[in-house]
Amino acid sequence: MSLPQFVRLVEVGPRDGLQNEAQPVSVAAKVQLVDDLSAAGLSYIEVGSFVSPKWVPQMAGSAQVFAQIQRKDAVTYAALTPNFRGFEDAMASGVTEVAVFAAASEAFSQRNINCSISESLERFVPIMEAARLYGVNVRGYVSCVLGCPYEGKVAPEQVASVANELFAMGCYEISLGDTIGTGTPGATRQLFETVAGKIPRGKLAGHFHDTYGQALANIYASLLEGIQVFDTSIAGLGGCPYAKGASGNVATEDVLYMLNGLGIETGIDMDLLIAAGQRVCEVLGRHTGSRVARARLAR
Repeated sequence: MSLPQFVRLVEVGPRDGLQNEAQPVSVAAKVQLVDDLSAAGLSYIEVGSFVSPKWVPQMAGSAQVFAQIQRKDAVTYAALTPNFRGFEDAMASGVTEVAVFAAASEAFSQRNINCSISESLERFVPIMEAARLYGVNVRGYVSCVLGCPYEGKVAPEQVASVANELFAMGCYEISLGDTIGTGTPGATRQLFETVAGKIPRGKLAGHFHDTYGQALANIYASLLEGIQVFDTSIAGLGGCPYAKGASGNVATEDVLYMLNGLGIETGIDMDLLIAAGQRVCEVLGRHTGSRVARARLAR
């Protein structure tokens, strides 16, 4: 299969990236990050999550962030809404797209949200019904698609089953997440080939962590499978707070560098993107986050 001409990057840094940070980040800094990402040309930004601060303290203030960002018409500003209360809060904050998540692993589902996979999916039914009334799109995430910290390997058929449940509910796009970053290119291709037996490839996205240094290779393998949407995080921020060792979402800058080298369009300005990454790293007290930024600074 030939490589696509255009790829859409879904920027998850402000939510998935920051949620795992121990150091508090102010609302003003979050707003600045989102505005920097918009200016760089990201067309989809996951701004925050409407979840109890008791469980994810870093996501406190998501409503204020949505109220203060400088919105651009061509940009989707989305939020994660794990339950109906979160969905209601998101609607009150003017969110125009939401995301829900389920796990492909029973053990991870129990450890993460204290319920089975089927029970977690049932919780999304009222969200999907309300979203249709509001005219709001819902994106679906499936975690642990290439490995689970508790169960080990996860069968592609199990991933396909959970993904298909979300798709049948009305999620317009399903993002398959390698939560602990253990996937390899061969397993990635097999995964997408299996899931594509139930869901069109144009409705699938990839979400890779770089724990074992395989994220870029897995994204390239996904491109060969006809996948054109990938979740990335500015400066490689984040990981899953419920999965030990799952540090490092793949850096948006590094993915953009690879796509640029392949001649694939994204609409994103590399210089502005690196500047956005450097600014948030300064807020977090870090030197830099992405390989591309480190290489630029070393010149």
